[in-house]
Amino acid sequence: MTKSSELKTNTKIVTKDKGSFLQELDADICVVGAGISGISAAIEAARLGRRVVLVDSLPVLGGQAVNGIIGAFCGLFANGPNGYQLTHGIADDILRELGKQGMLHYRRNGKWTTVMYDEVALSRWVDNAILESGVTPLLGAVLRGVEREGRRIKSIDLSTRFGDLRIHAKGFVDASGDAALTWHAGLPCREPENATVYGTLMVVLEGVNNEKQPARELVVERLHENATHYGFMRRDGFAFAFPGRGLALVNMTHVETPLDPVKASVKSLEGKNQADKAVQFLKGEFPEAFSSASVRSYGQLGIRQTRWIVGSKHLTVDEVRAGTRFEDAVARTAWAIELHDREEGYVWEEFPEDHLHYVPLGSMIPPDADNLVAAGRCIDADVAALSSVRVMGPCIAMGAAAAHALDLAGEGSVHQIDLKAFSERIKDNVERTD
Repeated sequence: MTKSSELKTNTKIVTKDKGSFLQELDADICVVGAGISGISAAIEAARLGRRVVLVDSLPVLGGQAVNGIIGAFCGLFANGPNGYQLTHGIADDILRELGKQGMLHYRRNGKWTTVMYDEVALSRWVDNAILESGVTPLLGAVLRGVEREGRRIKSIDLSTRFGDLRIHAKGFVDASGDAALTWHAGLPCREPENATVYGTLMVVLEGVNNEKQPARELVVERLHENATHYGFMRRDGFAFAFPGRGLALVNMTHVETPLDPVKASVKSLEGKNQADKAVQFLKGEFPEAFSSASVRSYGQLGIRQTRWIVGSKHLTVDEVRAGTRFEDAVARTAWAIELHDREEGYVWEEFPEDHLHYVPLGSMIPPDADNLVAAGRCIDADVAALSSVRVMGPCIAMGAAAAHALDLAGEGSVHQIDLKAFSERIKDNVERTD
């Protein structure tokens, strides 16, 4: 055994250089935002043989899918009791691997199918998939500037706690959710006018008696009657059981999600207070199911809509309702119009069993940029239309489409790619029915 007097500790004295050190990275494709659409884009681009850097402001991967504890893949299946899978790519990998682990539960109510998942299992799948694909992750990196020459983005500047970086790339994916890359590039964006689109802070409860858990209809009825007594305004929501595991996923809050940094920070804390009141409501109204329950985890405040791009095509709610099939379609879903534009509830407009609506590539590409593609909740659509296509199924498909569009464009423009070749590459997410 070494005596303490023999231990040697080597250190050195350092001071920050007066000059600003800037680390530079080169990539074929840079993806900004590591939520489900960004993960899909990054992995798909890497599988195409591209050098990929994946950037996120959080210190962990997965975006809201993991850290917001959304807890359910919505919009992934067609409507009806036997709805087929609409989105493939990494969706196939996730369903297969988490299914093997017993970390999925399929909820089919005869009208639509959602797939509940364990957020820890999804997080680890994402981590391993990114490492195995050869994608370079850059976490805890805040976008602070974009260099654009004419119609092309040349590089982006980022700040981290360890120093500043600049990433040069041939193509960029804006999967930030808030159109952060598009905004910093000085390109036009949209925001809701005279309306608030509320977000939700989710919680996972453990110690739940799943066998005594009430039906959603009864929960909504009690919310209408007694929510004010517990100190919150939302009158609709749910506490879905994860059968056999003593867990429940609780979605009962409506929280403003402003773009102002100070206000956003305050609202995230207020969201936890709302969630606590929702838990007290469940304990008070349904003690047989929830009296022994406690919060396993609070999610990051989930954002539905804040800022999004102005694209070459503006998707409308009339096109969603009509199921318009676009020549450049990249994704499809049958998810309802789900517009959370009021504190006490939201618009829920279901579609029939044979309905599908589509996302066009034009809604993902700004008209004044040749090497930028948006994916996820920041594509161009009106507020109601966006509410029906921002769920995880079509977001995965949009991410894959962004990768293929940039791969085909190369040094050229995403506005001039071979549309036939593009459609052939992504046809599983637009045409497959098995």
